[in-house]
Amino acid sequence: MRIADICTLQTVHCKRDMTVQQAALLMRTHHVGDLVVIEQPNGEQVPVGILTDRDIVVSVIALGLDPASLLVGDVMTEELMTAAEEEDVYETIERMRFKRIRRLPVVNSLGGLSGIVSADDLLEFLADEMGELSRISSGQLARERQARQ
Repeated sequence: MRIADICTLQTVHCKRDMTVQQAALLMRTHHVGDLVVIEQPNGEQVPVGILTDRDIVVSVIALGLDPASLLVGDVMTEELMTAAEEEDVYETIERMRFKRIRRLPVVNSLGGLSGIVSADDLLEFLADEMGELSRISSGQLARERQARQ
């Protein structure tokens, strides 16, 4: 299955020149724990970083810094790994596990932001897959009971 089939399409994003306080308010408004930081060359929203609620707590609040005076670009994680829409779900899981990343922006063929996938999205997908797998055994037992009657 393609990662684009399970990712969240409504990705909340911001630009690097937004203040950390504004970014935190945006997270609060949309009930999310991260913002994909984008630039817009040629109109395409290209991910260039990610800002998480943890980044804000660890890099700003814990150090007693003023979130209204810092920009997202000062705090965001710039080493951004992305997944192509066509990438296989299991390949994405392996890359996220290897890099210990919980959230991964999904990009289209032009490098533009098309969604985001989180560890929670992947756990839900895998739980559904396991549920489908478990129905094989119960279906087989029912068929055997019926055949023996």
